[in-house]
Order: sequence, then structure tokens, then C-alpha cells
Amino acid sequence: MKLKSVDKFTTVVIYLLAGIAAIMALYPIYFVVIASISSPDAVENGLVYLWPKYITFEGYEKVFQDARIWMGYRNTIFYTLAGTAISLLVTLPAAFVLSRKDFKARNTIMMMFVFTMFFGGGLIPTYLLIKDLNLYNTIWVMILPFSLNVYNLIIARSFFESSIPESLGEAAKIDGCSDIRFFISIILPLSKAIIAVILLYYAVAQWNEYFKALIYLRDENLQTLQIVLRSILIQNQSFDGSAAEGFAETQNLFDLIKYAVIVVSTIPIIMVYPFVQKYFTKGVMIGAVKG
Repeated sequence: MKLKSVDKFTTVVIYLLAGIAAIMALYPIYFVVIASISSPDAVENGLVYLWPKYITFEGYEKVFQDARIWMGYRNTIFYTLAGTAISLLVTLPAAFVLSRKDFKARNTIMMMFVFTMFFGGGLIPTYLLIKDLNLYNTIWVMILPFSLNVYNLIIARSFFESSIPESLGEAAKIDGCSDIRFFISIILPLSKAIIAVILLYYAVAQWNEYFKALIYLRDENLQTLQIVLRSILIQNQSFDGSAAEGFAETQNLFDLIKYAVIVVSTIPIIMVYPFVQKYFTKGVMIGAVKG
């Protein structure tokens, strides 16, 4: 009886700590959402903490009135879909090949990949290389040159090594299955968990991409959502503060726009999580425990 009581107490403590952690993680997002539709004065005075006060959608109106926002959404959605697809197309086959023990050069090649995680050419050589490849200021600079992430490659490789038995490949060879068909018809269907995890990692990175667009894109029609939102923020922040009566009003509007911009840029990608959650929980632990 005492043991059961201890187990129940432990369970209650674990759930309590997990609940506190969840609140600490989710409340900032919730606060930004309610602050984006509340009066800036109420937010500044600390009246907004659980529910919105004096609801207004002026911040969203200002953001969505800018035609650039729709262009930014269009470009970012394209970069995210195309970039994620190409990244998966590159990462998964490479990880599978490097996981094969009969591939003698796999350790040497893997060391070359890992080397790039610690040492890089730097911004200027990369910039010059992008220009020499005629990728500068094109849609392809957001998709092709940085399509492989070594960290994701290591995760996928660990999955294939620990979760795909060698006997499966041997049986496929006996049945006359080629390596390509074995990978497409057998490996990929068995790897839904890790594919979902890597897809999510690549999609989030592509959606939040800011630095590459800032450095390699000059055409406004090619800019990402993050760059467009930055421009909107800068544009609305640069007000004339000489008139004291207009200063506070403009500052309040800018505060509304800041919260609206955060919601506009984060909510769409957050909505992707429920669709991959059942695979994410399993796949994110790949390589942590073997056996």
C-alpha cells in the first residue's frame, strides 16, 4: 500500500511539473496573441495577462493592408515547400547510403560532412561562390545551395542504422530487388517517423529563413515573409516624433503592429505540428536509445 501511495504521489508531482512547464512554454505565445488584439495602453499598463482588453484589430489591418505581405507569404510558402522537398530528396538517400556497413568509404565521407559543422568558408567566400554559380538574386539561392543539414543527416543515418535490420536488405537482394527499389519501396515506408521529424526541422528552418534572404536577395518580388515583416516594422517605426500629441498614438500603433507581425509569422508554421505529432514523438528520440 505504501508503495502504491508513493507511486501515486510521484505521478501527481510529475504531472504537476509537466503542467507548469507547459504553461511556461505556451503562455508567451498566448500573451502575444491576446496582446495583438488588445489596446496598447492596456498592455503597457499591465491589464492584459489572461484575456484581451478593449479588443481592436487595427494592428492586423495595418499589416494586411500592405500588399507586400501577400507576396511574402507566396514566396515563403514556395521556398518552404520546394526547399523542404529538395532537402529530403538529398538527405534521406545520403543518410541511407552512409548507414550501409558494406559501403567502405562511409566513415571517411561522414567525417567530411561532420567537418563542415565545425569549420566553414565564411560569409564572403560563400557570397562569391553564390555569385559565380549565378544563383545570386534568384529563387534557387533559397533552395539549392543550403539544402543539406548535417545534423539532420546524422539523425537519419542513426535511424537507418538502428531501426532497419541488415537481414531485410539481404532478403530483398535474394528476391532480386535493386538498391533503389529497396530504398523507395521498403525503406521509405518504414521510415515515416524520421521523415516526419526531418520534414518538420527543414520546414521550420525554411519558413523562418531570414539571413539568406537578407544577403542573397535584392529583388523585392523574391523577398521572404520575414524580410517583408521586417520592412513593415521599420517603416512603421520611423515616425516623426516632433509632434508630442502624435508620438504616443504612433507608438501605440507600432506596438500593435509588432504583436500582429509575430502572430502572422508564427501561427501558420505552428499549425503544421498537429499533423506530424504522432510521428514526431517517436522519431525525435531516434538514436537516443538503441535496442
